[in-house]
Amino acid sequence: MKIFDITLFWIQIAPSYYWLMYAMGFIFGYLILKRRKFLAETELDSLVTYIFFGVILGWRLGYILFYDFSYYLSNPSQLFAVWKWWMSFHGWAIWVIIAMYFFAKKYKKSYLKITDNIVTILPIWLWLGRIGNYLNKELLGRTYSWFLAVEKDWAKYFPSPLLEALLEGLVLYFILNYIFKKSKTPGETSWAFLTFYAVFRFLIEFIRVPDIQLWYIFNWLTMGQILSIPMFIVWIYFWLFFNKNSNE
Repeated sequence: MKIFDITLFWIQIAPSYYWLMYAMGFIFGYLILKRRKFLAETELDSLVTYIFFGVILGWRLGYILFYDFSYYLSNPSQLFAVWKWWMSFHGWAIWVIIAMYFFAKKYKKSYLKITDNIVTILPIWLWLGRIGNYLNKELLGRTYSWFLAVEKDWAKYFPSPLLEALLEGLVLYFILNYIFKKSKTPGETSWAFLTFYAVFRFLIEFIRVPDIQLWYIFNWLTMGQILSIPMFIVWIYFWLFFNKNSNE
């Protein structure tokens, strides 16, 4: 849903609530990290730049590879149709992880300290993004006509973006920030993000209507669920790794 639609000098400007929310997420996240002073201001600016380009690159490549590869393979010109961009959380998450690694290596910083700080603010971004999905009437659940039902195309649907905003946003925020304050083990907050996000996303996908171009995979799983499984597996690996090291 567009907030407004104007044309200036033959250029159409029509921002949506979704993109507005993501821009706000970047701003709020930056201000929180700046207040923590875990990096010098110039270093923080560089980190945010690395993450920004990781998001831009990852969400596009992630959506193409995971959600509509056959379409873009047959229509390569659409690779650059920026006005039609859709986003893949798992896609940009992978590239942000890579971007943070290169930043840490270049500036000789603790990689796990950086990831721990970043994941504590990600739920704010996710919360705002899901509110944007709700306002845009996107990523809705199954047909539903009770409390907070979303009406679209003469039908009513479950407001799954609001449930995601609650679990992936508010609940995840409090969990991660509690662990961040209590933990003395670098990386523990990052691994917690992986497992809790994976669990919340996996469960919510049972309610959401799957992507129409993919529908269900193996007759019952969505692509979002399949992409969340590796996150949980990675968490198990590092959880066992930390326990092994603590017992030695």
